[in-house]
Amino acid sequence: MTTDAADPRLDAYPALAAYLRQMDAPLDQGIPPMPQEPPRTPGEGRRGMREVPRARRVGETPRARRVRETPRVRRARETPRVRRVREASRATPATPVPPVRVSPRTLHTGIVNGALGITAMWAVQAEPSARLDVLFATGAHLTGLLAGYGILVMLFLMARVPAVEHGVGADRLARTHALGGRYVLSLCAAHALLALCGYAAHADTDLLHATLDLLGYPGLAAATAGTALLAAVGVTSARALRRRVRHETWRAVHLLTYLGAALAFAHQLAGPDVAGGVLSLGLWSLLHATVAVLLVWYRVVVPVRQALRHSLRVIGVRDEGPGVVSVVVQGIGVDELRAEPGQFFRWRFLRRRLWHTALPFSLSAPVRDDTLRITVKAAGDHTRRIRRLRPGTRVLATGPFGALTAHRRTRRKVLLLAGGVGITPMRALFETLPGGPGDLTLLYRAGSAEQLVLREELEAIARTRQAGLHYLLGRSDASFDPLAPQALRNLIPDLADHDVYLCGPPGMSAAATTALVRAGVPEDRIHAECFTF
Repeated sequence: MTTDAADPRLDAYPALAAYLRQMDAPLDQGIPPMPQEPPRTPGEGRRGMREVPRARRVGETPRARRVRETPRVRRARETPRVRRVREASRATPATPVPPVRVSPRTLHTGIVNGALGITAMWAVQAEPSARLDVLFATGAHLTGLLAGYGILVMLFLMARVPAVEHGVGADRLARTHALGGRYVLSLCAAHALLALCGYAAHADTDLLHATLDLLGYPGLAAATAGTALLAAVGVTSARALRRRVRHETWRAVHLLTYLGAALAFAHQLAGPDVAGGVLSLGLWSLLHATVAVLLVWYRVVVPVRQALRHSLRVIGVRDEGPGVVSVVVQGIGVDELRAEPGQFFRWRFLRRRLWHTALPFSLSAPVRDDTLRITVKAAGDHTRRIRRLRPGTRVLATGPFGALTAHRRTRRKVLLLAGGVGITPMRALFETLPGGPGDLTLLYRAGSAEQLVLREELEAIARTRQAGLHYLLGRSDASFDPLAPQALRNLIPDLADHDVYLCGPPGMSAAATTALVRAGVPEDRIHAECFTF
């Protein structure tokens, strides 16, 4: 029997009537819903941690407890500094650290300050005297110290330190090295002559007998041999003779520099200016040890490590024009080399008659899918053999080198000026330099349309990026010069507001630089690189 909750007889019992009305109500009314828990994954407890039998937790180690704890629990124990670092790293994505670059001004300042320091070390130890033999000896000491310092500078410039190579440029370093070599040889000759005159004045003898006497000392004989080796290197590097000597011969003779420097160092340790004090001896030894470590590391260890790590091989050779081929090389983790458009590598192809020579070639395309591409024009025995490379040929590539990269840019608008095979780094920059429509212009100088290289790629890039592309064809003579200042201004009316990247043969580069300066482009905004160093 049921009782109606609305029965008038229950009015005298309001509490009972309310209870009956609640009992008669539908189940989904008047009852507050239970709080819903989020769905759990199998084996997960209520607080988001994986359920583990209590007996196992009692005996667990602190390390096991740290592993079991959730990130929320661990963060509760973080210090404010750790929390700020974590939140900052989550808010801002990591950006690659730009490479360290030593500017030409910084390098020049460092070299000059080093020479001044060597002069100060000599001045502290010099003994003033009016005697002729002492004057000669004092001059010999100064020139000897500066010559030894100059040898260290020459070796450092050719150590291929990335910060110096990427900031100064390999071509400028090579020219500085060549110019500095002349000064070093002059200082060596002055040191030998002053020392000889000083000894002759002190012994009251003639120069011939003084020479024979001095060569009787083992240290002086070693120094003379070292000077002769450095002189041989300088003679073979002279421009008139360099063109007639095979590259392999010049390279072998140039390696004698290391032996000459070692003999000179042994001679300096016996001299009073270096061995006379603990500080000077320690400083001189430290300088030589530093340069030696840089040479071994960047010229031996790093190339070997790169060869083992990246395992480069030729995967394709394609004809690009008369005597011009592109070589595509693939490896493992090539992105780790951090090669930038505009840079070059020194390539050593491990096949007969090519493996013993490292040739500098620029990248003609950006790095993609662990591949590197170079475009080579046949200009000698080695470059002619490159077109006969086969897929699978092992490659040793040292680098990257060069400073003709985007970091030199100072203006929104950029002119790329290429001549001949100098188009290879310009093509990579043409594709990758940031810029909107009309910001980039490429001028390509060639003798005829048949000599244009990578033409289809250049025109595709120009269409895609809405960039300017002009071919300057024909032979230059008195009546026709496409690189004349007025001709350049006609093509690019606002030329003076551009940064200019220039790469081509030495004659063309020199003429273009002169024309650009006359057209109003400041010389510090003309960024050039010449590969015939």
